[in-house]
Amino acid sequence: MTIPFTGSYSLDDVQFLLKPMAIQDTPVHIKEALIQSGKKHYSQMLTHESLPPEHYLPLFYQAMDLNQQRMAGHLLVLAKRILATRPHGITLVSLARAGTPVGVLLKHVLKRHFNTEASHYSISILRDVGIDQNALRRILQNHAPESLVFVDGWTGKGVIARQLAASLQAFAVTDGVTIPAELYVLTDLSGSAAVAACSEDYLIPSCILNATVSGLVSRSVYDPNTAAPADFHGCVYYRQFEQHDLSRYFIDTMLACVDHAWQECASDFEIGSHDRLQLQSVSQALLSWISERYCVKQHNYIKPGIGEATRVLLRREAQVLLLQDSDCEATRHLRWLAESRSIPIDIVTDLPYRAVALIREMQ
Repeated sequence: MTIPFTGSYSLDDVQFLLKPMAIQDTPVHIKEALIQSGKKHYSQMLTHESLPPEHYLPLFYQAMDLNQQRMAGHLLVLAKRILATRPHGITLVSLARAGTPVGVLLKHVLKRHFNTEASHYSISILRDVGIDQNALRRILQNHAPESLVFVDGWTGKGVIARQLAASLQAFAVTDGVTIPAELYVLTDLSGSAAVAACSEDYLIPSCILNATVSGLVSRSVYDPNTAAPADFHGCVYYRQFEQHDLSRYFIDTMLACVDHAWQECASDFEIGSHDRLQLQSVSQALLSWISERYCVKQHNYIKPGIGEATRVLLRREAQVLLLQDSDCEATRHLRWLAESRSIPIDIVTDLPYRAVALIREMQ
């Protein structure tokens, strides 16, 4: 497989600047113990994925029915803002992998509805490790730094937004190239994105699934002990899931929904106003309250918002799931995941988000 590669997408969708590789499977409980003991960083390990259970998959289709119109409008909002801020060329750089489907969709929305061609690359950024500088250098061989637009699905605590800013500041020092440290997202819970279509904790349908909605690509990994100096960050390509891949279905369905939204009211899609400082204050207050109420030693163990909570229940060892409402349609899949894994659920009606998951501290 060549690098860059496209996963199960086409060249017209995205180029992944990742290195497909065979990575040893680390079971979740072992991975969690190694992370929390400090023996290994999470970016050095991967728990191999399995296909979604038969009874879980309908929840994805329900999420599509409930949320695709809202997401379609938000894609048009972001596309308009990108056009306004990048008048001399657009290079979409999605953050693998939650940002990847969003980047694919924005590329097509810009072309279909704004007659604007944009290149799209999906690259790795890892907490504490930073952005893949080799991937950035590859992009900059063909694109102006001021054209780059970093895209993700959402913000939780704002860790990745801050990591992006720190990484690009370091890159300016090492490589002498200044890249706008601006993150564009569908929803910004923490007030840390430069541009967001909204700040509401809503269910972005693609967050429900893993590789089967993201080009059959795993989350990114990086082990400095084994990576060559010129390597991109690594990933696993799940070729064995090709018969069950929903990546193309998701893109095609969402683009049809965007087309419909455009025909209905093309001129009405504008960025909503939200107070970033207020969002930051709410985020910090929640982290402080949870740390005290649940005796959480590190903020890394607190994952706010539907998207982040879903990641915990799919990939980590969860201690408890906090829900704002026990009957909310947007968190139905979270209740299913928690109940199937015997994870306790606490209802906290004054929670500022619809869901928060806490990672279990290993003894």
